[in-house]
Amino acid sequence: MLHPPSTREFLHEFIGHYVALEGKLWKSLLLLLFRPGQLTLEYINGRRVRYIQPLRLYLTFSLIFFAVAKYGGHDQVPAPAGQGHAPVAAHGQADKQGGLMREDAPGEIAEGTADLRKSIGSVNEHWGEQADRFARMAPAERDKVMRTAFGSYVPYAVFLMMPLFALYLKILYLGSGRRYGEHLLFALHVNAFAFLALTLLMVVPDIVGIVSFVLWAWLLLYTPVAMRRVYGGSRLVTGVRWLVLMALHVTGVGVAIGAAFAFGILH
Repeated sequence: MLHPPSTREFLHEFIGHYVALEGKLWKSLLLLLFRPGQLTLEYINGRRVRYIQPLRLYLTFSLIFFAVAKYGGHDQVPAPAGQGHAPVAAHGQADKQGGLMREDAPGEIAEGTADLRKSIGSVNEHWGEQADRFARMAPAERDKVMRTAFGSYVPYAVFLMMPLFALYLKILYLGSGRRYGEHLLFALHVNAFAFLALTLLMVVPDIVGIVSFVLWAWLLLYTPVAMRRVYGGSRLVTGVRWLVLMALHVTGVGVAIGAAFAFGILH
């Protein structure tokens, strides 16, 4: 008789499929963690059967990251300008510095955002109404809206940056003979590692700061090491390309995340 699988049965099936039967997970993880760029080279050179597909690898670690951030209490995101958080005093009021509203008067409008809401309303009346509604919310309500936007829209926004990441590489390595698809493979692998490293930073117990230091240092060095392994070139030129790549990518991700939060607030 059929019955819904229990958590134990589900985990057994997951482990059996990805680890015991195929062994792809461990092979992919070892290369991804300790040999930056090698997994990309394996795919480029046609040795693909033994490893997890790049897109699946990226999606797996990105979903794990956002799930841990959301359900593990790590999803505290910065509020929009003028909507920051402040400790709530015993009498139920928040510090008004930076345009904060009194918790006992959620209908009070922060003056610093009035012009912005008017500008939004001039573009789209519904957006203006939603921005006004958001501004009138109590801090706890605003936090809830921001958490919903974080879990619902930010993962898609970050994923949409992968083609741009590959495009940046294509431009930075013009004349290298690498096709756009190869740059996209590299983008998926290095960003999969970034999500994995950030997840480990959230869940692995720190030991006098050593674990955090090692993970942050490896996260910082990982991409230039991977770039040099896949594309070649001197350390100096690779370093310059990496700085340009990170400046473009961080800016793009920041804009995408801001747009995702705006969509979550205004839709």
